[in-house]
Amino acid sequence: MEEQFSLFTVEALCFAYGSNTALKDVSFTVSAGESIAILGANGSGKSTLLKIMDGLMYPASGSVSFLGERITEERLQGSFLKSFRERVSFVFPEPDVQLFCPTVLEELMFGPLQLGLKEAEAVKRAEELLKMLDIEAITKRPPYTLSSGEKKKVAIASVLAINPDVLLLDEPTNGLDPRAQVWLFELLERLKELKKTIILATHDLSLAGDLCERVMVLDEAHSLVADGPTEQVLKDKDLLLAANIIHEHAHRHGHIIHRHSHGPYSTHDEHE
Repeated sequence: MEEQFSLFTVEALCFAYGSNTALKDVSFTVSAGESIAILGANGSGKSTLLKIMDGLMYPASGSVSFLGERITEERLQGSFLKSFRERVSFVFPEPDVQLFCPTVLEELMFGPLQLGLKEAEAVKRAEELLKMLDIEAITKRPPYTLSSGEKKKVAIASVLAINPDVLLLDEPTNGLDPRAQVWLFELLERLKELKKTIILATHDLSLAGDLCERVMVLDEAHSLVADGPTEQVLKDKDLLLAANIIHEHAHRHGHIIHRHSHGPYSTHDEHE
């Protein structure tokens, strides 16, 4: 068995937007090579959690550490900042937030150049990614002219250009048509084979079930209420209903009451 070590340690994490709680006393660890889905209703704190793990925001209390180093505004500078940004990357749910360069090629070169690669090496890495992801045809296009699916591909490619160890993906299937969703799933499977650590916040239970070995659930009180093997968590209908991840309705046929929970892992119960 391969030795695992903790990449992230999250301890008693709390965060609020003014008087509105976003995360409450959240604790967990992440080992190298894990694939984890974070599930929760809108507003449960999934995106906030990923942003704090990426050092884009900082907790009100509690802590997040990466390889034993606390991620704080004071600490994220100098050599640790460079090392952290080389190893951890974040993909926003809306690509327009992430894309800003004049062309797709320059978008893919931006990260490597910022981390000190020479221009020739950055061009080579970008061109290899364009070929690998089959998006060479849009190399010279401005990102704003692309379709939503193409923008998502470029956003992910710009992150992969850094060759990070950890990918934090916020609602990665957001805005993708079925074909693009298949493309994304196959790409993430390839990254898993390369031993990348993948943490994604999603409403897509099928993606979580097919890709991730571990699932965490945030409830609408912004607390971590489940953390375990994917099959075990996704089979807990009561948990998913309580966290507002699936919903249920009942209707009567004569003396039979049918109860349906909705979602890829839904169930159908009958009670007389």
